[in-house]
Amino acid sequence: MSGSNQTSLNQNAQSLFDKIENKSATIGVVGLGYVGLPLAVEKAKAGYKVIGFDVQEKRTDMVNQGINYIGDVVDEELVEYTQNGTIRATTDYSLIKEVDAVAICVPTPLDTYQQPDTSYVESSGKEIAKYLHPQMLIVLESTTYPGTTEEVLKPILEGTGLTCGEEIFIAYSPERVDPGNKVYNTKNTPKVVGGITPSCTKIAASLYRNVLEGDVHEVSSPSVAEMEKILENTFRHLNIALANEMAILCNKMGIDVWEVINAAATKPYGFMAFYPGPGLGGHCIPIDPFYLTWKAREYNYHTRLIEIAGEINNSMPEFVIERSMQILNKEKKPLNGSRVVVLGVAYKKDIDDVRESPVLDILEQLKEQGADFVVVDPHVKSFKLGEEVVEPVGLSNDVLKEADLVLLTTDHSEFDYELISEVSPVIFDTRNALKDYKKPEKYYKL
Repeated sequence: MSGSNQTSLNQNAQSLFDKIENKSATIGVVGLGYVGLPLAVEKAKAGYKVIGFDVQEKRTDMVNQGINYIGDVVDEELVEYTQNGTIRATTDYSLIKEVDAVAICVPTPLDTYQQPDTSYVESSGKEIAKYLHPQMLIVLESTTYPGTTEEVLKPILEGTGLTCGEEIFIAYSPERVDPGNKVYNTKNTPKVVGGITPSCTKIAASLYRNVLEGDVHEVSSPSVAEMEKILENTFRHLNIALANEMAILCNKMGIDVWEVINAAATKPYGFMAFYPGPGLGGHCIPIDPFYLTWKAREYNYHTRLIEIAGEINNSMPEFVIERSMQILNKEKKPLNGSRVVVLGVAYKKDIDDVRESPVLDILEQLKEQGADFVVVDPHVKSFKLGEEVVEPVGLSNDVLKEADLVLLTTDHSEFDYELISEVSPVIFDTRNALKDYKKPEKYYKL
């Protein structure tokens, strides 16, 4: 939005804008998870005093002790900023009265009916409203459906009697966090910002420009910013579904889907490579497109493509189990009673996050089929499978040799792929992780 620099500001807006520009503003971050904690650290690095808020006392205690629990945060930086008092964390939301700007970074899950659960946003908004004051910026970062900022958050905040664009300033700027990405992080990823009024946009954009190295792209409204975030994740959702469907068909036709995709990727235009896998996981891709599906019903529109893609992606764990049965049948073994070594439970490589991991579904189905399975994951200390707590074991010769089937589900860099290739009697590789290694005779790919 090129004209935003010329946006005229009233006295409240100008005062807040100046505080942000000269870095005398105190910044609050509500929710100290995978989005909030890295953002808090970046704001401290930029020269702002930061107060982090979270309902989990364990988290706030860890932050105050300089104990890091998020992969995208540098341990030494957290220690430095907590020790010098630049960052402090609390469960006491009354300290909101001390901040000039606050970012809301709380979960927005789906409920049991696949409908958006905005309760965390609403409760955060209500806590902020108790201590809201003029000359304050509130930015929602949580991924959600178009309209949330204006339809849910704004009425809560304006219920205090303070008017958006006059005394308080509200914007939406979607988080763009890719856990485990070695190139892009909170600091250098471009940011999209949409305020309810031009003044809101200008003030929010100023904060992010003072904190981040990535470009800050201004849009005309929070709804545009909310929709573009859903588009980003739906794009990945649909293309991964296409890759998964190609994998199923290629398997039936006896064609190597990985070779097909790599061949298509030689085209310098009109194609972007996406790869199949055992299913979708994480906090975004399996969930976010369904915010749009839910919202579309309000306009009497049915998002058929998104829902079909969801069906394909959700069916992949079952496809992995079916293939595992077929592979074991060739060995004249049933899945029931077979020893299956599952390599990786995290939803993607080189992280410890098991949220929405398709491997959990695979493990549940292995359990139902009577398989004797063991999990190996160097990044995950323990995880819950139903009501049971499972502790992964270490990778070793003995673990691999004793397997009837080695099922490779997460392609962690830490895995010793030479050992896996040499020792495993039968391998089913759902990630093409062994593409650069010598394959055993009994090697199968997705």
